[in-house]
Amino acid sequence: MKLKFDERTGLIPAIVQDVATGRVLMLGYMNPDALEETRRSGKVTFYSRSRQRLWTKGEESGNFLELVEISEDCDQDTLLVKAIPHGPTCHKGTDTCWRESNEEHFGFLSQLEQVISDRRTKAPQNSYVASLFEKGINKIAQKVGEEAVELVIEAKDDSEDLFLNESADLLFHLLILLQAKGHSLSDVTAVLRDRHK
Repeated sequence: MKLKFDERTGLIPAIVQDVATGRVLMLGYMNPDALEETRRSGKVTFYSRSRQRLWTKGEESGNFLELVEISEDCDQDTLLVKAIPHGPTCHKGTDTCWRESNEEHFGFLSQLEQVISDRRTKAPQNSYVASLFEKGINKIAQKVGEEAVELVIEAKDDSEDLFLNESADLLFHLLILLQAKGHSLSDVTAVLRDRHK
């Protein structure tokens, strides 16, 4: 189907999204030439309404948006541009034009990472997580090993409930071990992403 550029301006809105985090980074406008240049160069290029010319994001700052893919919406009058940002996207120096941090988010697991971090720093009494950090890396690593063995045992049986519970235990303790080693889920997904290339 043919894209529907605005009849008056000759432009189409282009929403730019970080392909890794899913965060919306900015909104710009493209004319057919900007769209063609984006596809040709691999760098997201817009039509600047104020300058009345093509403008490649990052041409002055060096904070380019590396093109991954472009798709159109169901009415063919808006583009979704998935890209890899090389530096802050907003001209004011923030990650996004909405002043949001462009960090990977894993839903509830990210919330759980924050809870673990809070328990580690605040060390409330009777906190299982705080007690593990207090016992040190060897105890935490041992717990991960124990949970992994328990998961393997449950995987060979027929109880889905026990299997899922042991999976949750292993994942929970792995999050603790990652923090004890100064890492996060984002670090692990970065390794997986590199392997996937």
